[in-house]
Formats: sequence, C-alpha cells, structure tokens
Amino acid sequence: MKNKKIYSQAKYSKKILTISNLKKKIGERPRKKKVILCHGNFDVVHPGHVRHLTYAKSKSDILIVSITADAFIQKGMYRPFVPENIRALNLAAFEMVDYVIIDHNFKPLKNLEQIKPDFFAKGFDYSAGNLAPATLEEIKIVENYGGQMIFTPGDVVYSSTKLLNLSQPKIENYKLLDLMKRNKISFKKLKNTISKFDKIKIHVVGDTIIDTYTRTLLIGGNTKTPTPSVLFQEKNDYLGGAGIVSSHLKSAGAKVNFTTILGDDDHKNFALKELKKLKINTNAIIDKTRPTTNKNTILSNNYKMLKIDKVDNQPISEKHLTKINSFIKKINCDAIIFSDFRHGIFNKTSIPEMTKSIPSNTFKVADSQVATRWGNITDFKNFDLITPNEKEARFSLADQDSSISVLTRELLKKTNFKNLILKLGERGLVGVSNWGAKTPAINLPSFANNVVDNTGTGDALLSYATLSLISTKSIVIASIMGSIAAACACENDGNIAVKPDQIINKIDSLENSITYKVQK
Repeated sequence: MKNKKIYSQAKYSKKILTISNLKKKIGERPRKKKVILCHGNFDVVHPGHVRHLTYAKSKSDILIVSITADAFIQKGMYRPFVPENIRALNLAAFEMVDYVIIDHNFKPLKNLEQIKPDFFAKGFDYSAGNLAPATLEEIKIVENYGGQMIFTPGDVVYSSTKLLNLSQPKIENYKLLDLMKRNKISFKKLKNTISKFDKIKIHVVGDTIIDTYTRTLLIGGNTKTPTPSVLFQEKNDYLGGAGIVSSHLKSAGAKVNFTTILGDDDHKNFALKELKKLKINTNAIIDKTRPTTNKNTILSNNYKMLKIDKVDNQPISEKHLTKINSFIKKINCDAIIFSDFRHGIFNKTSIPEMTKSIPSNTFKVADSQVATRWGNITDFKNFDLITPNEKEARFSLADQDSSISVLTRELLKKTNFKNLILKLGERGLVGVSNWGAKTPAINLPSFANNVVDNTGTGDALLSYATLSLISTKSIVIASIMGSIAAACACENDGNIAVKPDQIINKIDSLENSITYKVQK
C-alpha cells in the first residue's frame, strides 16, 4: 500500500472559468475553431447527458457547458441536490468538455449573447412537438448573430429529476466539503477548534430537567380495554434541560458555572450529585414550593409508549429571581447561555430583567424550546446567538407558510440576533449571520448515521456551536460543529454529554469518506 497518491482536482478545476475569462480564451466571432454551447442543471450526470455532450463535441472544436447556479434552480425544496461548484467539477472531469461556466442568471440568454457560440445544442426532448416559448427565445438570439440551434438525435430521454426522486444518492458529505472549500476551512481547523474551548468561561442559567427512561417489555394486554401489560426491566435517570447543556459544555472543555432552580426532593439530590461528579460549579436555588422538573418516558420494546411529566410551570418568585440576577451580575464569564424550557425561570417579566443584569461585553446566547408552551423566542432581543427549531420559529412569527429563508430573515429583523442557527431536524440546519461581514445562509444536512435517541440533540448543537462561535467568530464553523455534535448526540443511547473524542471521530469519518486514495 505504499506509493499512494491523492487525486488532484486542479487539472479539472482549471476548465471552470468566469464568462469574461472564457471570452478571452475563445475570442470573438468569426473564429478559426467552431464553438458549441450546452446548457442545463446537470444535477445528476446520467447517460443521457453523456450522450448529449458526446454528440455536441462531435459537431465542433470547442465544447462549452454552462450550468445554472444554485440560486436559480427551482425544481423542488431539496434541489439542487448537488451544489454548483461540484456540478461544475463533475462536468469539467469529462474529456470531451473543454470549458465550464456557472450561469448566474435565470435563463442562459445573456450568456448566449456574450459567448455567441456557433452552435447551441439542446437535448432531444426539447425538439419534440411544439417548441417551448423558452426554446423559441433561445433560437431567436442564436439566429440573430448567425449561429445555429441543434438538437441531440435519438429517442431515449433521461431525467435528473426522475432519477433523484427514484433513488437519492447520499452526497451530504460532499455538500460539507464544498462549503468548507468555499470558506477555506480544513478538517484540521475543525478539530483544532476544540483545543480552544478550555479557555472559555460559560455561565448557564436555566431550567433543570431530570429525564427518566423506564424500560419495559410488552407481555400482553387486556382484552376488554386498550391496556398493555408490560414487564419492568430498568429505570435510568439522566441530567436534562439546562443541566445537560452545562454537561455538554463541561465535557467539551469549557469552565462552567450553572445557575438553576430545584425542588426539595430526590430528583434535586440526583441533579446535585451528577453536577458535582461533573465538577460543574452549581448555584442551586432550592424552591420548596415546586418539584424538580422530571419527565419520565415509558418505553416498551424500545418504543415510546407513554410520557409522564412532573412539573410546575408557574413563574418563580421575585425573591428567587433576585438571587438569579445577583449570580448573573457577579459571575465572571465570557458568555452566558439562557437555556429556556419555560418551567418557571423565564417569562415576559424575568427575561428583560435578567438580560439587563448581564455584564457588558458578555457573549449572549439563548436557546428557547417553547413552541408548545407560553413562551416566544422573540422575547430575547439583541442576543449574539439563538438556536430555535423550525416549529419554534414559525410559532414565534405566527408563520406556517413562508420558506426557510424568509423565516430566518424575519427572525433576524424582529429580534436583531447577530447569529441564528435554525434547527430542521433530520433535514439538518440553516445558519445565518448579521455579525460583522455578512455570510450567505449556510445549509447543512444531518450527519447522523444511526439515530438511537434524538433527545437532547439540540442541547449538544447549542453547546458546541456556542463554543465554536466564540473561538473562531465564524458562523460557518459554528454551524458545522453544532451539526456534528447533534449527530453524535442522537447516536448515543440516553441524554448524555457528547465528548470531544466523539466529535473528532465524526470529523475523521467525514474526511475519510471524501478523501480518495489509489495505488499508482
């Protein structure tokens, strides 16, 4: 296995030109060499494309392929399936293709006018029956400068859309690679980000939840009533809510202070014991009038059968709010996280008061999981980072219809968040920044390979995204690290803290999956 080499993309990427550089290469009409242009999305290159391009090359000396930019493809929610830079590289790798350009227009008309190819080639399917208005538009431009429209002969028609709908290839990792290359981020840089976390001091304020998993085995049921009969197997408690956020941060390497409200009960004892074990400096305010929030999930044969919540969502007393504010004011930290589950600490009255108590120049983060309760994420104003899910975002804006891009813009406008990571569940996430130099919206898929338990994935994302954003000032790195942390979390059995080794292993796995090595 010695004498390995890595395939270089440089040879092919040289074929990808801007329109101005292409015009310099081919010159103006009339040319000594004949030029032919093919245009399309080329979202998945299939046999029909190969046949089309081969035919086009046979008719001319220079074959130029133009592809529609991502922003102008409107064939469905998840299209393009392959990002424009990768689509361009795929086509450039063909020997018959001389040059590739990315067309940043809705139609290829402007490029036709500028390039003025001798031939403009379209697929056989465009010649069948009456010509479409768009095709007639193209013919008019081509014939006006003296060019010729030609169509690939044959009777076999392939469709990228149909192929994608039939079986979608897994290209999540290539989307990640494309994003990283555009932003000059290496896998090494991602891993090195973790080494900076131990310098960060975080103060977490929020609702502690004890997540209980009661596992049973279904053994029968009542024939007269829909009552299942189960055999008890085991019961396990886990630190959840703001407690697991603190655990993720501590596990990642940060120095953590945690301020919370607990009841005077056994679940309080469990929480304090776990926090002490994790060496998290805890400021626990004991409220004897309310229970420690407990959410008991009853599982049967690993299916969630029932959930029993023990909770008091009434606002905490003014006395306890004053104590929390005093901790916020006096604890020295680089960042503060408000972890809001609407179990008493956060409400319309307390949020402004606690926000005012935050020392100046402290990085402010909010995670507000309130879509099914009485809260609203827009109660948090002027924060540096917030990480709602789509349901919470739509709930806060009373908007069930708008696209994700409109949703993020409206949230930023209404709240003046500097950075927003919108969680989309199995669809991944969208990251948007108004912090310093504006970055285009970041779309990332989920990197989870084997979902065991998705409880607490958002908390892992919040923790690693926050630390990454503070360390690098990059919403791109923060989004990637948050997405990777969420993937690691849902591959764990139970709501437990994600360790840096898991993050590094996931990064290595992603890198290995898109690094090609062959023997000479």
